[in-house]
Amino acid sequence: MRPSLLDPLFAPVSVLPGIGPKIAKLLDGLTGSTPGREASVLDLLFHLPHGVIDRRRRPGIAHSENGEIATLDVVVERHLPSPRQGKAPYRIIARDPTGEIALVFFHAHRDWLEKTLPVGGRRIISGKVEWFNERPQMVHPDYVLTPEEAETMPDVEPVYPMTAGLASRTLLKAIAAGLGRLPVMPDWLDPEFAARKGWPDFDEALARMHRPEKAGDLGPESPFRARLAYDEYLANQLALALVRATMRKLDGAPRIANGALKAKILAALPFTLTEGQTQAVAEIEADLASPHRMLRLVQGDVGAGKTIVALLAMAAVIESGAQAAMMAPTEILARQHFASMAPLCEAAGIRISLLTGRDSAKTRRETQAGLLDGSIDLVVGTHALFQGSVEFQNLGIAVVDEQHRFGVHQRLALSSKGKGVDVLVMTATPIPRTLVLTYFGDMDVSRLIGKPAGRKPITTVSVSLERMGEMVARIKAAVAEGQKVYWVCPLVEESEKIDLAAVEDRHRHLSQELKLPVALVHGRMSAEEKDVAMTAFKEGHARVLVATTVIEVGVDVPDATIMVIEHAERFGLAQLHQLRGRVGRGDRPSSCVLLYKGPLGETSAARLAVMRETNDGFLIAEEDLRLRGEGEILGTRQSGTPGFRLAGEEARPDLMETARDDARLILETDPELKGPRGQALRTLLYLFSRDEAIRLLRAG
Repeated sequence: MRPSLLDPLFAPVSVLPGIGPKIAKLLDGLTGSTPGREASVLDLLFHLPHGVIDRRRRPGIAHSENGEIATLDVVVERHLPSPRQGKAPYRIIARDPTGEIALVFFHAHRDWLEKTLPVGGRRIISGKVEWFNERPQMVHPDYVLTPEEAETMPDVEPVYPMTAGLASRTLLKAIAAGLGRLPVMPDWLDPEFAARKGWPDFDEALARMHRPEKAGDLGPESPFRARLAYDEYLANQLALALVRATMRKLDGAPRIANGALKAKILAALPFTLTEGQTQAVAEIEADLASPHRMLRLVQGDVGAGKTIVALLAMAAVIESGAQAAMMAPTEILARQHFASMAPLCEAAGIRISLLTGRDSAKTRRETQAGLLDGSIDLVVGTHALFQGSVEFQNLGIAVVDEQHRFGVHQRLALSSKGKGVDVLVMTATPIPRTLVLTYFGDMDVSRLIGKPAGRKPITTVSVSLERMGEMVARIKAAVAEGQKVYWVCPLVEESEKIDLAAVEDRHRHLSQELKLPVALVHGRMSAEEKDVAMTAFKEGHARVLVATTVIEVGVDVPDATIMVIEHAERFGLAQLHQLRGRVGRGDRPSSCVLLYKGPLGETSAARLAVMRETNDGFLIAEEDLRLRGEGEILGTRQSGTPGFRLAGEEARPDLMETARDDARLILETDPELKGPRGQALRTLLYLFSRDEAIRLLRAG
C-alpha cells in the first residue's frame, strides 16, 4: 500500500485551484504523464524550470540593453491609441530620469489600459526591452504594478518548458498550490552521507527548484539539484537491485558441462576466438556453474563476435541437459542468427530450430511439439518465443539480442518459461558506462574488446550531396571491379511517405545510371520481398543494395566493402556506427561514405567528425551521450526504460555509482526494507513510481 503521506501528491492536478478539465489536459501533455491517466500534483512538481528571469536588474530606460529583461520605475506621460479600424498597436509613452520608453499592446482594451496605466501615474514595469530605430520599447510588459504592489513581484522568477494554450501565470499558480501540498518526507538518506554532501532535505530541495534565489540554484552542481538527482538515481538503482535479488532468489541450477560440445564448435570455426571472446565465455561458464541464476549483459562493438559467445554459452547449457532459446528483435536478424549458427550446431550435434511469426500453422505446431518433448535443443526466434502458447520441456538459458528494445518486465517474463532460467543479454550498441548502470544495474557486464582476426579497419569520408554525379561514377567503377555496395537512405516516421518515395527514386536513379540490377529493401515490403532482395545481394545477382535503416542491425554480407549513407546529417551517431559496421566484415579494405546536405549544424558537423576520426564504438557511444542525451541512445522514448525527470539529461556518473553502491549495501543489511531507513526507502520507491519493486518484496 502506498503510504497515506503521499496521497496529496498523487491526487489529480484538477484538485488545484484554477485547474479545470481543459488546463488539466494541457498539463497531461506538458508533464508527460502516463497516457490515459490525468497528470498528478507530483507530475506537476517534477516538471522543473530550465532557467530563471532575474527581475532585480534596474538599469534605467537609457541604460537598458536590447533584448534584456529590465525592471523600470516610470511615470506614464501619454496614451497613443491605435486608430479604430487599423491593426496598429496601442502605445503608451512613459519616462524616467534617463529617458522615455514606448509600452506596446496588441488587441488592447483601451478602458483597461487607461485604468492600469493612468497618465501621470507612477508604475513599476518589468519585461523585455527592445531597441527599434534607436528608441526603446517594451511589448506587453510581464508586470505592471503600483509602487505599493511592487513587493508581490518575485526577484527571481523560474522559466518552465511550456505548451501552447497554457499561460505561465496559470502554471506558476498551480505549482505554488502544489508545493503547499508537499509533506515533510521521512529521510531515506544516510544522515552522515547527506551531511558530508551538505544536501538539504528532499522537500526543501524540490521547493527551492521552483523558487530559485539565483540562476545557480538550478545548475547540475547546486546542492538542491544534486540531492534530487541522487534520490531519483537511488530509487532506480534500488528497484533494479530488488529485481536482481528476486531473480537470484528464484534459484538457478548449477549447469556443469564437460566442454565436449564447445570443442566441436571451436574445431568447426574458421578462426580462433579473440581474447575478449575467450574472457566473456569464461565469465559466462563460471556464472552457469554457480547455483545462482545468471543475469549477464555482453556488450561488444559492431562485429566483435557476440553470436559465437552466445552459442558457446547455449552449448554449455545444452550439454548439462537443458534447452536454449535465443530471441532477436526482428525477423531478418532471427533468420540470420539461425543461418550463421546452423552449420556449427550440425558439426556439434545440436538440434536447432527457427520459430517466427511467419511460420505456417503446421511448422509452428511441429516446432512447439519439439520444444515440449525435448527433441529441439536450441530455438531461435523473435519475441513470439515468449508468448503464452510456447512451452519448453526444460528451458535452461534465454539469450536476448539487442536488449535495449526489451525492458525489465520482459526480463522477468523470460524466467517464467522454465525453472531458474539463466539470462544472457547481448547488445551491439556499445553503451556508455553511466547508462549501463542506469538500465542494467541488475546485471553483471562483459565487454568484448577487439575484433576477430583478419578484419580490416574501415576508411570513413564525408562528401557533399552536390558531388552526387562523382559518387555514382565511383560506385560504377567499384562494382566493375567486383565490389558490393550498400546505399542507405534515411527513414523518419514523421515524413515516412516522402522518405519512401526518396528511397524508390534513388533505386530508380542508380538502376538507370549503373545499368545493372540494383536490389531494394524498405520497411513497407513484405518479409518475402525483403528476403528475395537480400538473397540477390548476398549471392551477387545484384551488386548494389538500396535500403532504409532496416539493415542497421545484424545483416551479414562479408564481401560488401562500400557503405554509402545518404543524408548522414539526419542520423544519430550510434546509428551511423551500426550502419558502417555492415562493411569491413571480410578480408578486403572497406570504406564508408557519409553523404551530407550542407550547411551543417554544429551537432551534425561534430557527429560526422567523430565518425571520420574513430572506429571505436565505446568512444562513439560516449560522444553520442554528450551530443544527444541518454533517452535517444537507448531508444528509451519507445521502450519504457526510465527517463529521469529530476536528474535531467546530463548524466551524473559519480552520483549514479554512489547510488548503486548504496542500494547494494541497503539490501545486504535490510533485504526486506523493514528497518526505519527501509520504511523511508519504500516511500522513496513509491514517490518515483518504482513500486513494482515493492510488489516483488511482497511476492518474495
